[in-house]
Amino acid sequence: MGNEGRLGRLNSLLRRRGVVLPSYEIYGGVSGLIDYGPVGARIKRRVIDAWIDHWSSIGGVVEVDSPTITPKPVLVASGHVDEFNDHMSECSSCNAVFRSDHLLKDVHENPDSLKAPELDKMIAQSAIACPSCGKSEWGDASPMNLMFPTRIGATRGGRDAYMRPETAQGMFMLYPALFRHFRQKLPFGAMQTGKGFRNEISPRQGMIRLREFNMAELEYFIDPEDPPTPDLGEWGSSVSLLPDPEGPHAGEHSLTFSEALDSGIVKHPTVAWFLALTWEFLVHVGVNPKRIRFRQHASTEMAHYADDCWDCELSGEHGWVEAVGIANRTCHDLLSHEEHSGSKLLRGWRQFDSPRTETRDVLAPKGAVIGPAFKDEAGAVTKALSELTEIPDSLPFVLHLADGSKVEITGEMVTRKNEEVTLHGEYFTPHVIEPAFGIDRIIWHILDHGYSEIEKEGGEYTILGLKQTVAPFDVVTLPLFDKDGMGDLARRISSRIDSLPGIQGDMDSSRSIGRRYARADEIGVPWAITVDHASLEDGTVTVRRRDDQAQVRTEVESLLSHLSSGSVGDLF
Repeated sequence: MGNEGRLGRLNSLLRRRGVVLPSYEIYGGVSGLIDYGPVGARIKRRVIDAWIDHWSSIGGVVEVDSPTITPKPVLVASGHVDEFNDHMSECSSCNAVFRSDHLLKDVHENPDSLKAPELDKMIAQSAIACPSCGKSEWGDASPMNLMFPTRIGATRGGRDAYMRPETAQGMFMLYPALFRHFRQKLPFGAMQTGKGFRNEISPRQGMIRLREFNMAELEYFIDPEDPPTPDLGEWGSSVSLLPDPEGPHAGEHSLTFSEALDSGIVKHPTVAWFLALTWEFLVHVGVNPKRIRFRQHASTEMAHYADDCWDCELSGEHGWVEAVGIANRTCHDLLSHEEHSGSKLLRGWRQFDSPRTETRDVLAPKGAVIGPAFKDEAGAVTKALSELTEIPDSLPFVLHLADGSKVEITGEMVTRKNEEVTLHGEYFTPHVIEPAFGIDRIIWHILDHGYSEIEKEGGEYTILGLKQTVAPFDVVTLPLFDKDGMGDLARRISSRIDSLPGIQGDMDSSRSIGRRYARADEIGVPWAITVDHASLEDGTVTVRRRDDQAQVRTEVESLLSHLSSGSVGDLF
């Protein structure tokens, strides 16, 4: 089969085999929403589990889980209420609405970087035709906020909120708990997987642009004066890098991650480390390494919170598509949340090599007043007063305690004075390095890269070459016939396989053995076990390898041992 129509055949396979399907189809479907069927849901779970295992392995990273509903003040502070917009253009003839930059994807290298007047000018100059009616009659491009609004509580007394556009803000809210968990020592990270929501103007390309999507993000909190600088030498492969086209390294480069850092193409050592770890994960789950590249955002494209950002783009049926963003968010988020909330709990602690002495304004507590006023909390109040780095201009003021509670300090509780103090360290706002993964986009490219069409016995044959890491099942057990004891033996073997830690098996006894092999190949099962008449006599089975249909005979106990150790390939 030729490549013409490959996308349609791939989508047909995914639908037929219960991998990915349109949502609410019997009601006409909803653009930008998909279902993972029984096979797809298993693939998604294994990809997410692989992601969690991968980032857990670097140490100092914990998993958290925060709500999908986010109060409005949080997203005001993060900038999403004002900044999380795309421009839309409406056809004056048929009233269809499209993302303005999508209309220009064939005439501009990076239309997402254009402002509204530039979008309008280029749409007019290029005589862009409406994809719905074919006419070129457009209204002015206007911004649309992409968040889904909602309410918390009763209609009248409730609070404005949004469905989260990212998991990151929930992790920033958890920073005080994380700081305590890691015993006030940086660096450390929090990771989270779950749903994100963006009210896309014109969802397109199936799994590529969704309104409800699966994401996986890591927020890695570092001391900007002492960032992690791991040895990048273990990643020896060269990768494709496209630095800022407006910067000194413009053009495509093929370099190792170590070379990219040494040459200044990647400026931050922790960012370079996360680029390498991202590449490693993608290859591990089955993305073709030759179809991975890293593209740096131009200054005009950069998110409002980022000092530097690299997109990891994957090539497939839809061209080059961003699947991961690795951003240096600096201290933007924590500092903004501190300013909006008044909390002083979003800071890190930097210990000095030796104590420093300086003279500064202090608020000395009056024990005779503090004690009776706060009783059991008096010690915590005194400690919080001693740690103030910014003395308020006037009293009373609200003092934040280490446990997150607040107390009011009045003039009779403290004395303002100059005092020589010995400092053993200082508070600072941590910086954040963030890799953010679009799980659905990654799964799409795993499926795309693994899909192959061959001729077999004069006919067309399809194989989904998934790595065992993410295959829906590690192995399928097939009785040659479900009679004469073969079916019973196959079920016993399948049960033993299911009891192996980390191994997921399936059993199929419906229709001919050739058709069952084909079904297993189409959903990416790497190994098939055939139970036949000889199995009843000598306890051996046939093991078939998906990728080349090679077969070998082995004893059941040997097979189970190789499955447990991940070495089934050694049987061949």
